[in-house]
Amino acid sequence: MSETNRRSRWFVPQDLDGFFGLAIDNLVQLIVIVNLCSAVCGMPGSLIYGRILPGTAIAVILGNLFYAWQAKRLMDRTGRDDVTALPYGINTPSVFAYIFLVIAPVYRQTGDPELAWKIGLVACVGSGIIEFIGSFFAEWIRKHTPRAALLSTLAGIAITFIAMDFALKIFNLPLIALLPLGILLLQYLTGLRFPFGIPGGLLAVIVGTLIAWVGVPFGYGPMDPAGIGPAIGELQLRTPDLSIGSLLQALSSEEALAFFSIILPMGLFNVVGSLQNIESAEAAGDGYSATSSLAVNGVGTLIGAAFGSCFPTTIYIGHPGWKKMGARAGYSIYNAVFIAAVCFLGAMPLVLAVIPLEAAVAILLWIGIVITAQAFQVSPQSHAPAVAVGLFPSVAAWGYLMISNTAIGAGKSLEELLPGFQAAGFPFEGMIALNQGFILTCMIWAAVTVALIDRKFYSASIWMAIAAVLSSVGIIHAYQFENGNVINHFGLWVAPEFTVSYLLLAGLFGGFGKWVEVIPQSHEEA
Repeated sequence: MSETNRRSRWFVPQDLDGFFGLAIDNLVQLIVIVNLCSAVCGMPGSLIYGRILPGTAIAVILGNLFYAWQAKRLMDRTGRDDVTALPYGINTPSVFAYIFLVIAPVYRQTGDPELAWKIGLVACVGSGIIEFIGSFFAEWIRKHTPRAALLSTLAGIAITFIAMDFALKIFNLPLIALLPLGILLLQYLTGLRFPFGIPGGLLAVIVGTLIAWVGVPFGYGPMDPAGIGPAIGELQLRTPDLSIGSLLQALSSEEALAFFSIILPMGLFNVVGSLQNIESAEAAGDGYSATSSLAVNGVGTLIGAAFGSCFPTTIYIGHPGWKKMGARAGYSIYNAVFIAAVCFLGAMPLVLAVIPLEAAVAILLWIGIVITAQAFQVSPQSHAPAVAVGLFPSVAAWGYLMISNTAIGAGKSLEELLPGFQAAGFPFEGMIALNQGFILTCMIWAAVTVALIDRKFYSASIWMAIAAVLSSVGIIHAYQFENGNVINHFGLWVAPEFTVSYLLLAGLFGGFGKWVEVIPQSHEEA
Protein backbone atom coordinates (compact mmCIF):
# COMPACT_ATOMS: atom_id res chain seq x y z
CA MET A 1 0.00 0.00 0.00
CA SER A 2 1.41 3.40 -0.98
CA GLU A 3 1.98 6.27 1.42
CA THR A 4 -0.84 8.15 -0.30
CA ASN A 5 -3.28 5.33 0.36
CA ARG A 6 -2.20 5.03 3.96
CA ARG A 7 -2.73 8.74 4.51
CA SER A 8 -6.14 8.61 2.85
CA ARG A 9 -7.24 6.09 5.46
CA TRP A 10 -6.25 8.46 8.26
CA PHE A 11 -7.56 11.72 6.81
CA VAL A 12 -10.30 12.65 4.34
CA PRO A 13 -11.61 16.14 3.47
CA GLN A 14 -14.85 15.49 5.36
CA ASP A 15 -12.84 15.14 8.58
CA LEU A 16 -12.94 18.93 8.72
CA ASP A 17 -16.73 18.79 9.03
CA GLY A 18 -16.54 16.33 11.87
CA PHE A 19 -13.73 18.29 13.48
CA PHE A 20 -15.71 21.53 13.62
CA GLY A 21 -18.66 19.80 15.27
CA LEU A 22 -16.57 17.88 17.81
CA ALA A 23 -14.28 20.84 18.53
CA ILE A 24 -17.20 23.20 19.09
CA ASP A 25 -18.81 20.67 21.40
CA ASN A 26 -15.62 20.39 23.46
CA LEU A 27 -15.17 24.14 23.34
CA VAL A 28 -18.65 24.66 24.77
CA GLN A 29 -17.72 22.44 27.72
CA LEU A 30 -14.53 24.43 28.28
CA ILE A 31 -16.54 27.68 28.27
CA VAL A 32 -18.93 26.25 30.87
CA ILE A 33 -16.03 25.05 33.02
CA VAL A 34 -14.27 28.43 32.93
CA ASN A 35 -17.40 30.46 33.64
CA LEU A 36 -18.81 28.28 36.41
CA CYS A 37 -15.50 27.55 38.14
CA SER A 38 -14.89 31.29 38.28
CA ALA A 39 -18.37 32.62 39.05
CA VAL A 40 -19.79 29.80 41.19
CA CYS A 41 -16.69 28.27 42.77
CA GLY A 42 -14.50 31.37 43.19
CA MET A 43 -11.52 29.83 41.45
CA PRO A 44 -8.77 32.19 40.22
CA GLY A 45 -7.61 32.20 36.62
CA SER A 46 -4.28 30.68 37.62
CA LEU A 47 -6.06 27.57 38.86
CA ILE A 48 -8.51 27.32 35.96
CA TYR A 49 -6.08 28.04 33.12
CA GLY A 50 -2.97 26.68 34.82
CA ARG A 51 -4.26 23.39 36.29
CA ILE A 52 -7.82 22.43 35.29
CA LEU A 53 -7.77 23.12 31.53
CA PRO A 54 -4.31 21.59 30.87
CA GLY A 55 -5.35 18.48 32.82
CA THR A 56 -8.59 18.29 30.89
CA ALA A 57 -6.64 18.64 27.64
CA ILE A 58 -4.37 15.71 28.53
CA ALA A 59 -7.39 13.43 28.95
CA VAL A 60 -9.09 14.65 25.75
CA ILE A 61 -5.88 14.32 23.70
CA LEU A 62 -5.11 10.77 24.84
CA GLY A 63 -8.66 9.60 24.25
CA ASN A 64 -8.99 11.19 20.81
CA LEU A 65 -5.69 9.68 19.65
CA PHE A 66 -6.69 6.23 20.92
CA TYR A 67 -10.09 6.26 19.23
CA ALA A 68 -8.50 7.45 15.97
CA TRP A 69 -6.03 4.55 16.19
CA GLN A 70 -8.90 2.19 17.04
CA ALA A 71 -10.74 3.31 13.89
CA LYS A 72 -7.60 2.79 11.80
CA ARG A 73 -7.27 -0.74 13.14
CA LEU A 74 -10.88 -1.48 12.22
CA MET A 75 -10.19 -0.17 8.71
CA ASP A 76 -7.17 -2.45 8.34
CA ARG A 77 -8.99 -5.48 9.75
CA THR A 78 -12.10 -5.13 7.59
CA GLY A 79 -10.65 -3.52 4.47
CA ARG A 80 -13.27 -0.76 4.71
CA ASP A 81 -12.50 2.91 4.23
CA ASP A 82 -15.71 4.29 5.72
CA VAL A 83 -14.93 3.69 9.42
CA THR A 84 -15.53 6.61 11.77
CA ALA A 85 -13.75 7.03 15.09
CA LEU A 86 -15.79 7.22 18.27
CA PRO A 87 -16.20 10.88 19.30
CA TYR A 88 -14.72 11.69 22.70
CA GLY A 89 -14.58 14.65 25.01
CA ILE A 90 -15.66 16.23 28.30
CA ASN A 91 -18.70 14.68 29.94
CA THR A 92 -21.44 17.34 29.95
CA PRO A 93 -23.71 16.03 32.76
CA SER A 94 -20.68 15.50 35.00
CA VAL A 95 -19.56 19.10 34.53
CA PHE A 96 -22.83 20.42 35.93
CA ALA A 97 -23.16 17.71 38.58
CA TYR A 98 -19.65 18.11 39.94
CA ILE A 99 -19.69 21.90 39.91
CA PHE A 100 -23.10 22.41 41.51
CA LEU A 101 -23.22 19.33 43.76
CA VAL A 102 -19.56 18.82 44.75
CA ILE A 103 -17.21 21.73 44.10
CA ALA A 104 -19.53 24.67 44.79
CA PRO A 105 -20.85 23.27 48.12
CA VAL A 106 -17.28 22.82 49.38
CA TYR A 107 -16.46 26.37 48.36
CA ARG A 108 -19.58 27.74 50.04
CA GLN A 109 -18.83 25.85 53.25
CA THR A 110 -15.11 26.64 53.46
CA GLY A 111 -14.53 29.69 51.27
CA ASP A 112 -11.45 27.83 49.95
CA PRO A 113 -11.47 27.45 46.14
CA GLU A 114 -8.34 25.29 46.20
CA LEU A 115 -9.92 22.78 48.59
CA ALA A 116 -13.03 22.77 46.41
CA TRP A 117 -10.82 21.96 43.42
CA LYS A 118 -9.12 19.12 45.31
CA ILE A 119 -12.46 17.54 46.23
CA GLY A 120 -13.38 17.86 42.56
CA LEU A 121 -10.28 15.79 41.76
CA VAL A 122 -11.56 13.07 44.09
CA ALA A 123 -14.91 13.07 42.31
CA CYS A 124 -13.17 12.76 38.95
CA VAL A 125 -11.01 9.85 40.16
CA GLY A 126 -14.07 8.09 41.55
CA SER A 127 -15.84 8.39 38.22
CA GLY A 128 -12.78 7.11 36.35
CA ILE A 129 -12.49 4.04 38.58
CA ILE A 130 -16.17 3.21 38.15
CA GLU A 131 -15.89 3.63 34.38
CA PHE A 132 -12.82 1.39 34.21
CA ILE A 133 -14.35 -1.39 36.32
CA GLY A 134 -17.62 -1.09 34.42
CA SER A 135 -15.81 -1.72 31.13
CA PHE A 136 -15.41 -5.40 31.99
CA PHE A 137 -19.17 -5.87 32.36
CA ALA A 138 -20.34 -3.55 29.59
CA GLU A 139 -20.33 -6.11 26.77
CA TRP A 140 -22.59 -8.43 28.74
CA ILE A 141 -24.98 -5.55 29.45
CA ARG A 142 -25.09 -4.62 25.78
CA LYS A 143 -25.85 -8.19 24.67
CA HIS A 144 -28.74 -8.50 27.11
CA THR A 145 -30.34 -5.10 26.53
CA PRO A 146 -32.62 -4.37 23.54
CA ARG A 147 -31.20 -1.96 20.99
CA ALA A 148 -34.22 0.30 21.31
CA ALA A 149 -33.56 0.59 25.06
CA LEU A 150 -29.97 1.67 24.48
CA LEU A 151 -30.67 4.06 21.61
CA SER A 152 -33.85 5.67 22.97
CA THR A 153 -31.87 7.22 25.81
CA LEU A 154 -29.45 8.74 23.33
CA ALA A 155 -32.37 10.04 21.31
CA GLY A 156 -33.80 11.71 24.40
CA ILE A 157 -30.48 13.36 25.25
CA ALA A 158 -29.99 14.38 21.62
CA ILE A 159 -33.38 16.02 21.19
CA THR A 160 -33.15 17.91 24.49
CA PHE A 161 -29.67 18.59 25.83
CA ILE A 162 -28.16 18.91 22.34
CA ALA A 163 -30.69 19.76 19.64
CA MET A 164 -33.14 21.83 21.68
CA ASP A 165 -30.48 23.84 23.46
CA PHE A 166 -28.73 24.75 20.23
CA ALA A 167 -31.98 25.32 18.35
CA LEU A 168 -32.80 28.02 20.88
CA LYS A 169 -29.38 29.57 20.35
CA ILE A 170 -29.93 29.57 16.58
CA PHE A 171 -33.29 31.30 16.78
CA ASN A 172 -31.98 33.73 19.36
CA LEU A 173 -29.62 35.21 16.72
CA PRO A 174 -31.19 34.17 13.41
CA LEU A 175 -29.19 36.51 11.15
CA ILE A 176 -25.98 34.83 12.25
CA ALA A 177 -27.10 31.25 12.74
CA LEU A 178 -29.88 30.41 10.26
CA LEU A 179 -27.80 30.70 7.08
CA PRO A 180 -25.13 28.30 8.45
CA LEU A 181 -27.97 25.92 9.34
CA GLY A 182 -29.25 26.12 5.76
CA ILE A 183 -25.75 25.38 4.45
CA LEU A 184 -25.53 22.24 6.57
CA LEU A 185 -29.02 21.05 5.64
CA LEU A 186 -28.23 21.48 1.95
CA GLN A 187 -25.20 19.24 2.15
CA TYR A 188 -26.25 16.63 4.67
CA LEU A 189 -29.87 16.13 3.56
CA THR A 190 -29.06 16.02 -0.16
CA GLY A 191 -25.67 14.29 0.05
CA LEU A 192 -24.27 16.76 -2.48
CA ARG A 193 -21.05 18.76 -2.14
CA PHE A 194 -20.49 22.49 -2.44
CA PRO A 195 -18.33 23.98 -5.21
CA PHE A 196 -14.61 23.14 -5.00
CA GLY A 197 -15.42 20.41 -2.47
CA ILE A 198 -15.44 22.79 0.48
CA PRO A 199 -16.84 20.98 3.56
CA GLY A 200 -20.26 22.22 4.63
CA GLY A 201 -19.22 22.54 8.26
CA LEU A 202 -16.25 24.73 7.39
CA LEU A 203 -18.35 26.88 5.04
CA ALA A 204 -21.03 27.29 7.73
CA VAL A 205 -18.51 28.52 10.30
CA ILE A 206 -16.90 30.95 7.84
CA VAL A 207 -20.22 32.39 6.69
CA GLY A 208 -21.59 32.70 10.22
CA THR A 209 -18.41 34.40 11.43
CA LEU A 210 -18.44 36.90 8.56
CA ILE A 211 -22.10 37.78 9.17
CA ALA A 212 -21.42 38.24 12.87
CA TRP A 213 -18.60 40.69 12.25
CA VAL A 214 -20.61 42.55 9.60
CA GLY A 215 -23.28 43.06 12.25
CA VAL A 216 -20.88 44.73 14.69
CA PRO A 217 -21.32 48.31 13.34
CA PHE A 218 -25.10 47.84 13.64
CA GLY A 219 -24.92 46.62 17.22
CA TYR A 220 -26.15 43.15 16.27
CA GLY A 221 -24.65 39.98 17.64
CA PRO A 222 -22.18 38.99 20.33
CA MET A 223 -18.87 40.09 18.76
CA ASP A 224 -16.79 42.81 20.44
CA PRO A 225 -13.59 43.99 18.71
CA ALA A 226 -12.33 45.35 22.01
CA GLY A 227 -12.08 41.82 23.33
CA ILE A 228 -9.43 40.69 20.86
CA GLY A 229 -6.53 42.61 22.44
CA PRO A 230 -7.04 41.24 25.97
CA ALA A 231 -7.55 37.76 24.52
CA ILE A 232 -4.19 37.95 22.74
CA GLY A 233 -2.65 39.03 26.03
CA GLU A 234 -3.80 35.76 27.59
CA LEU A 235 -1.66 33.72 25.19
CA GLN A 236 1.14 31.95 27.02
CA LEU A 237 2.43 28.41 27.38
CA ARG A 238 0.59 26.55 30.13
CA THR A 239 2.10 23.11 30.66
CA PRO A 240 0.28 20.33 32.51
CA ASP A 241 1.33 19.79 36.12
CA LEU A 242 0.89 16.57 38.09
CA SER A 243 -1.57 17.03 40.95
CA ILE A 244 -1.02 13.73 42.77
CA GLY A 245 -0.11 15.48 46.02
CA SER A 246 -3.26 17.58 45.99
CA LEU A 247 -5.33 14.50 45.18
CA LEU A 248 -3.87 12.49 48.07
CA GLN A 249 -4.56 15.37 50.49
CA ALA A 250 -8.17 15.50 49.34
CA LEU A 251 -8.64 11.73 49.66
CA SER A 252 -7.70 11.92 53.34
CA SER A 253 -10.14 14.75 54.08
CA GLU A 254 -13.60 14.34 55.58
CA GLU A 255 -15.19 16.24 52.70
CA ALA A 256 -14.25 13.52 50.20
CA LEU A 257 -16.55 10.88 51.72
CA ALA A 258 -19.48 13.29 51.90
CA PHE A 259 -19.90 13.28 48.12
CA PHE A 260 -19.94 9.55 47.47
CA SER A 261 -23.66 9.84 46.82
CA ILE A 262 -22.88 12.07 43.84
CA ILE A 263 -19.83 10.22 42.54
CA LEU A 264 -21.40 6.74 42.43
CA PRO A 265 -24.44 7.48 40.27
CA MET A 266 -22.50 9.78 37.95
CA GLY A 267 -19.89 7.07 37.40
CA LEU A 268 -22.62 4.52 36.68
CA PHE A 269 -24.42 6.88 34.34
CA ASN A 270 -21.16 7.57 32.48
CA VAL A 271 -20.66 3.84 31.94
CA VAL A 272 -24.22 3.37 30.66
CA GLY A 273 -24.05 6.51 28.51
CA SER A 274 -20.79 5.46 26.87
CA LEU A 275 -22.15 1.96 26.34
CA GLN A 276 -25.17 3.41 24.57
CA ASN A 277 -22.89 5.46 22.34
CA ILE A 278 -20.92 2.33 21.40
CA GLU A 279 -24.21 0.64 20.53
CA SER A 280 -25.10 3.68 18.46
CA ALA A 281 -21.82 3.34 16.55
CA GLU A 282 -22.43 -0.35 15.89
CA ALA A 283 -25.93 0.43 14.61
CA ALA A 284 -24.26 2.84 12.17
CA GLY A 285 -21.91 0.10 10.95
CA ASP A 286 -18.80 0.47 13.12
CA GLY A 287 -18.48 -2.29 15.71
CA TYR A 288 -16.00 -1.53 18.49
CA SER A 289 -15.12 -3.54 21.57
CA ALA A 290 -17.07 -2.17 24.52
CA THR A 291 -14.44 -3.40 26.97
CA SER A 292 -11.41 -1.66 25.47
CA SER A 293 -13.38 1.45 24.52
CA LEU A 294 -14.78 1.95 28.02
CA ALA A 295 -11.50 1.01 29.71
CA VAL A 296 -9.68 3.78 27.83
CA ASN A 297 -12.56 6.09 28.69
CA GLY A 298 -11.96 5.42 32.39
CA VAL A 299 -8.17 5.63 32.08
CA GLY A 300 -8.47 8.97 30.29
CA THR A 301 -10.57 10.34 33.16
CA LEU A 302 -8.02 9.09 35.72
CA ILE A 303 -5.07 10.60 33.85
CA GLY A 304 -6.92 13.90 33.50
CA ALA A 305 -7.50 13.96 37.27
CA ALA A 306 -3.83 13.21 37.91
CA PHE A 307 -2.99 16.37 35.96
CA GLY A 308 -5.59 18.57 37.64
CA SER A 309 -8.92 18.05 35.85
CA CYS A 310 -12.09 17.78 37.97
CA PHE A 311 -14.22 16.61 35.07
CA PRO A 312 -14.58 13.12 33.56
CA THR A 313 -14.25 12.49 29.86
CA THR A 314 -16.53 10.19 27.93
CA ILE A 315 -17.37 8.64 24.58
CA TYR A 316 -19.65 11.22 23.03
CA ILE A 317 -23.08 10.97 21.62
CA GLY A 318 -23.09 11.63 17.87
CA HIS A 319 -21.04 8.96 16.06
CA PRO A 320 -23.72 8.41 13.35
CA GLY A 321 -23.80 12.15 12.73
CA TRP A 322 -20.04 12.38 12.21
CA LYS A 323 -20.19 9.24 10.04
CA LYS A 324 -22.93 10.68 7.86
CA MET A 325 -20.82 13.81 7.46
CA GLY A 326 -18.07 11.60 6.03
CA ALA A 327 -15.63 12.01 8.95
CA ARG A 328 -13.29 9.06 9.53
CA ALA A 329 -10.28 8.86 11.89
CA GLY A 330 -8.69 12.20 11.13
CA TYR A 331 -11.37 14.37 12.74
CA SER A 332 -10.48 12.88 16.11
CA ILE A 333 -6.80 13.73 15.61
CA TYR A 334 -7.69 17.27 14.53
CA ASN A 335 -9.71 17.67 17.70
CA ALA A 336 -6.79 16.51 19.85
CA VAL A 337 -4.52 19.11 18.25
CA PHE A 338 -7.14 21.84 18.62
CA ILE A 339 -7.81 21.15 22.31
CA ALA A 340 -4.05 21.03 22.94
CA ALA A 341 -3.61 24.45 21.34
CA VAL A 342 -6.58 25.99 23.15
CA CYS A 343 -5.59 24.73 26.61
CA PHE A 344 -1.80 24.66 26.49
CA LEU A 345 -1.48 28.08 24.84
CA GLY A 346 -4.30 29.81 26.73
CA ALA A 347 -5.97 30.43 23.37
CA MET A 348 -9.59 29.88 24.35
CA PRO A 349 -10.34 33.56 25.02
CA LEU A 350 -8.95 34.41 21.56
CA VAL A 351 -11.01 31.73 19.82
CA LEU A 352 -14.15 33.05 21.47
CA ALA A 353 -13.24 36.63 20.63
CA VAL A 354 -12.99 35.81 16.91
CA ILE A 355 -15.54 33.07 16.19
CA PRO A 356 -19.16 33.39 17.43
CA LEU A 357 -20.56 30.23 18.92
CA GLU A 358 -23.76 30.78 16.93
CA ALA A 359 -21.84 30.25 13.69
CA ALA A 360 -21.10 26.64 14.60
CA VAL A 361 -24.01 25.42 16.71
CA ALA A 362 -25.93 24.30 13.60
CA ILE A 363 -23.44 21.42 13.35
CA LEU A 364 -24.44 20.24 16.81
CA LEU A 365 -28.13 20.66 16.03
CA TRP A 366 -27.62 18.37 13.05
CA ILE A 367 -25.91 15.78 15.25
CA GLY A 368 -28.93 15.81 17.57
CA ILE A 369 -31.28 15.33 14.63
CA VAL A 370 -29.31 12.37 13.25
CA ILE A 371 -29.10 10.61 16.61
CA THR A 372 -32.83 10.98 17.24
CA ALA A 373 -33.66 9.71 13.76
CA GLN A 374 -31.27 6.78 14.09
CA ALA A 375 -32.97 5.46 17.21
CA PHE A 376 -36.16 4.97 15.19
CA GLN A 377 -34.51 3.88 11.94
CA VAL A 378 -32.23 1.08 13.17
CA SER A 379 -34.49 -0.34 15.87
CA PRO A 380 -37.06 -2.89 14.66
CA GLN A 381 -40.12 -1.08 13.36
CA SER A 382 -42.35 -2.74 15.93
CA HIS A 383 -40.13 -1.31 18.69
CA ALA A 384 -40.73 2.33 17.73
CA PRO A 385 -43.09 2.82 20.73
CA ALA A 386 -40.21 1.75 23.01
CA VAL A 387 -37.99 4.46 21.56
CA ALA A 388 -40.75 7.01 22.15
CA VAL A 389 -41.25 5.86 25.76
CA GLY A 390 -37.53 6.23 26.41
CA LEU A 391 -37.66 9.93 25.45
CA PHE A 392 -39.76 11.06 28.41
CA PRO A 393 -37.20 10.85 31.25
CA SER A 394 -34.67 12.83 29.18
CA VAL A 395 -37.24 15.51 28.44
CA ALA A 396 -38.04 15.73 32.16
CA ALA A 397 -34.32 15.92 33.01
CA TRP A 398 -33.77 18.75 30.52
CA GLY A 399 -36.76 20.64 31.90
CA TYR A 400 -35.46 20.17 35.42
CA LEU A 401 -32.04 21.54 34.41
CA MET A 402 -33.64 24.61 32.82
CA ILE A 403 -35.70 25.30 35.95
CA SER A 404 -32.73 24.65 38.24
CA ASN A 405 -30.43 26.97 36.31
CA THR A 406 -33.12 29.66 36.24
CA ALA A 407 -33.59 29.37 40.00
CA ILE A 408 -29.85 29.72 40.56
CA GLY A 409 -29.74 32.78 38.31
CA ALA A 410 -32.59 34.33 40.28
CA GLY A 411 -30.93 33.58 43.61
CA LYS A 412 -33.67 31.16 44.65
CA SER A 413 -33.54 27.57 45.84
CA LEU A 414 -35.74 24.86 44.35
CA GLU A 415 -37.29 24.20 47.74
CA GLU A 416 -38.38 27.84 47.89
CA LEU A 417 -40.03 27.53 44.49
CA LEU A 418 -41.83 24.26 45.26
CA PRO A 419 -44.97 25.83 46.85
CA GLY A 420 -45.41 28.01 43.78
CA PHE A 421 -45.28 24.97 41.48
CA GLN A 422 -47.77 23.14 43.68
CA ALA A 423 -50.15 26.12 43.70
CA ALA A 424 -49.96 26.24 39.90
CA GLY A 425 -50.71 22.54 39.65
CA PHE A 426 -47.35 21.74 38.07
CA PRO A 427 -46.03 18.33 39.27
CA PHE A 428 -42.46 19.52 39.81
CA GLU A 429 -41.74 16.72 42.28
CA GLY A 430 -42.53 14.23 39.53
CA MET A 431 -40.05 16.03 37.27
CA ILE A 432 -37.39 15.78 39.97
CA ALA A 433 -38.10 12.07 40.44
CA LEU A 434 -37.75 11.42 36.70
CA ASN A 435 -34.53 13.46 36.62
CA GLN A 436 -32.88 11.35 39.31
CA GLY A 437 -31.08 8.58 37.42
CA PHE A 438 -32.89 9.43 34.19
CA ILE A 439 -30.41 7.56 31.97
CA LEU A 440 -31.18 4.28 33.71
CA THR A 441 -34.90 5.07 33.85
CA CYS A 442 -34.94 5.69 30.07
CA MET A 443 -33.25 2.38 29.42
CA ILE A 444 -35.43 0.35 31.82
CA TRP A 445 -38.77 1.66 30.56
CA ALA A 446 -37.77 1.28 26.91
CA ALA A 447 -36.61 -2.29 27.62
CA VAL A 448 -39.91 -3.08 29.36
CA THR A 449 -41.81 -1.71 26.36
CA VAL A 450 -39.79 -3.91 23.98
CA ALA A 451 -40.42 -6.94 26.17
CA LEU A 452 -44.17 -6.32 26.20
CA ILE A 453 -44.27 -5.74 22.44
CA ASP A 454 -42.44 -9.05 21.93
CA ARG A 455 -44.66 -10.73 24.57
CA LYS A 456 -41.66 -11.60 26.74
CA PHE A 457 -43.54 -11.07 29.96
CA TYR A 458 -40.95 -12.56 32.29
CA SER A 459 -38.31 -10.28 30.79
CA ALA A 460 -40.55 -7.27 31.45
CA SER A 461 -41.02 -8.52 35.02
CA ILE A 462 -37.25 -8.79 35.54
CA TRP A 463 -36.70 -5.23 34.30
CA MET A 464 -39.33 -3.96 36.72
CA ALA A 465 -37.66 -5.89 39.55
CA ILE A 466 -34.36 -4.20 38.63
CA ALA A 467 -36.09 -0.82 38.78
CA ALA A 468 -37.48 -1.72 42.21
CA VAL A 469 -34.01 -2.52 43.51
CA LEU A 470 -32.48 0.64 42.05
CA SER A 471 -35.21 2.84 43.48
CA SER A 472 -35.04 1.15 46.88
CA VAL A 473 -31.40 2.21 47.34
CA GLY A 474 -31.79 5.63 45.74
CA ILE A 475 -30.02 5.22 42.40
CA ILE A 476 -33.18 6.24 40.54
CA HIS A 477 -36.04 8.54 41.58
CA ALA A 478 -34.96 9.20 45.19
CA TYR A 479 -33.96 12.70 46.27
CA GLN A 480 -33.92 15.03 49.23
CA PHE A 481 -33.51 18.74 49.83
CA GLU A 482 -30.34 20.04 51.43
CA ASN A 483 -29.89 23.78 51.90
CA GLY A 484 -32.84 24.22 49.57
CA ASN A 485 -31.26 22.23 46.72
CA VAL A 486 -32.04 18.77 45.39
CA ILE A 487 -29.44 16.10 46.16
CA ASN A 488 -29.39 12.33 45.82
CA HIS A 489 -30.83 10.27 48.65
CA PHE A 490 -29.08 6.94 49.15
CA GLY A 491 -29.85 4.30 51.72
CA LEU A 492 -32.39 1.51 52.11
CA TRP A 493 -36.06 1.92 51.25
CA VAL A 494 -35.54 5.60 50.35
CA ALA A 495 -38.20 5.73 47.59
CA PRO A 496 -40.89 3.37 48.87
CA GLU A 497 -43.65 4.62 46.55
CA PHE A 498 -41.57 3.77 43.51
CA THR A 499 -40.18 0.54 44.92
CA VAL A 500 -43.63 -0.83 45.78
CA SER A 501 -45.03 0.31 42.43
CA TYR A 502 -42.25 -1.40 40.49
CA LEU A 503 -42.72 -4.60 42.50
CA LEU A 504 -46.43 -4.53 41.72
CA LEU A 505 -45.64 -4.09 38.02
CA ALA A 506 -43.14 -6.95 38.18
CA GLY A 507 -45.87 -9.12 39.69
CA LEU A 508 -48.41 -7.99 37.10
CA PHE A 509 -46.19 -8.76 34.09
CA GLY A 510 -44.88 -12.02 35.51
CA GLY A 511 -48.37 -13.14 36.55
CA PHE A 512 -49.82 -12.29 33.16
CA GLY A 513 -47.04 -14.25 31.48
CA LYS A 514 -47.87 -17.29 33.57
CA TRP A 515 -51.58 -16.91 32.76
CA VAL A 516 -50.80 -16.74 29.03
CA GLU A 517 -48.80 -19.96 29.31
CA VAL A 518 -51.64 -21.75 31.05
CA ILE A 519 -54.43 -20.39 28.80
CA PRO A 520 -52.64 -19.43 25.55
CA GLN A 521 -55.81 -19.01 23.52
CA SER A 522 -57.02 -16.19 25.79
CA HIS A 523 -54.59 -13.63 24.44
CA GLU A 524 -55.47 -13.95 20.78
CA GLU A 525 -55.46 -10.61 19.00
CA ALA A 526 -58.80 -9.05 18.22
